[in-house]
Amino acid sequence: MAKTKVLVVDDSAVVRQVLSAVLGQDPELEVIGLAVDPIAATEHLRRCWPDVIVLDVEMPRMDGLSFLRKLMAERPTPVVICSTLTQAGAQTSLDALAAGAVAVLAKPKVGLKQFLETSTSELISTIKMAAGANVRRRPRKVVPLEVEERHTADVILPFHPERALAETTERVVAIGASTGGTLALEQVLSSLPRLAPAVVVVQHMPETFTAAFASRLNAVCEIEVVEAKRGDRLTPGKALIAPGGKHLLLRRSGAQYQVDVVDGPPVSRHRPSVDVLFRSVAQAAGRNALGIIMTGMGDDGAAGLLEMKQAGARTLAQDEASCVVYGMPKEAVKRGAVDRSVGLDQLADEIMSERS
Repeated sequence: MAKTKVLVVDDSAVVRQVLSAVLGQDPELEVIGLAVDPIAATEHLRRCWPDVIVLDVEMPRMDGLSFLRKLMAERPTPVVICSTLTQAGAQTSLDALAAGAVAVLAKPKVGLKQFLETSTSELISTIKMAAGANVRRRPRKVVPLEVEERHTADVILPFHPERALAETTERVVAIGASTGGTLALEQVLSSLPRLAPAVVVVQHMPETFTAAFASRLNAVCEIEVVEAKRGDRLTPGKALIAPGGKHLLLRRSGAQYQVDVVDGPPVSRHRPSVDVLFRSVAQAAGRNALGIIMTGMGDDGAAGLLEMKQAGARTLAQDEASCVVYGMPKEAVKRGAVDRSVGLDQLADEIMSERS
């Protein structure tokens, strides 16, 4: 079996050294080059083209974002961004995702070497996932993230089989996404009219990124898009984005909906977790809800979407052809949680369509 070839582009000698060491531990990966900046990376690319590029964003001579845009215009290649955990870094990383990067690995400004060494499993699984990303529309095997301990939504919100009461006719749309979701969500939400149904979203991303992500969406959407806060009311024409590092739940208050933002362990490997959101929507909104699971790695959301369907909600999945990574939707379909799979460009119309 051929190894996945990786090129690391980072002006930090520490990052280059540690990434080369930790990635070299995996027999399925081969680091074929270490470049101090995009100019040096271009020389490597002339000799050997990698399967995945690990790219910093702030570098001398040419910044990573300019290099990424050039790369995607000339020869699309899976790119994983390494970005520092700062608000400025968050915005730059969002720009990189918009330009075509597959994923972002958030790194701290201090304790970098120790962080990279202790995050070996995440680094390796993210790079393997990126190698199978659909940037060339060539679906490949997705390697799931392996962790020692796995929680279900029970640790945040106990399951109960009773269906939600239906005193209200207000509709709620719950969306879950991961890898590739930032661009996909922008396409869907920016296509909605001002008085679209209320939307709640879990997008897997680092906790310092979600406020900038919500602000970015708000600037291009007719609907209002904000990072969710505890007690926010959910109303038509508004989308609430789960804050990174917290779980988002839908609550019922009489005939109105509001959200809760809570701490807790990762569920289905993530915090925020799509499973937690979907379970809360099943319990609070039931058949007044529409659940949508979109592009992403792993299976977060599959169990929760099934609970939504069993509670009477309509459920959709983004189809394989339009997914960057067909992991989460595939698992939901396999479990019988999905009424229909549709293309990315159809999801806004589905949200606005009358309930069948």
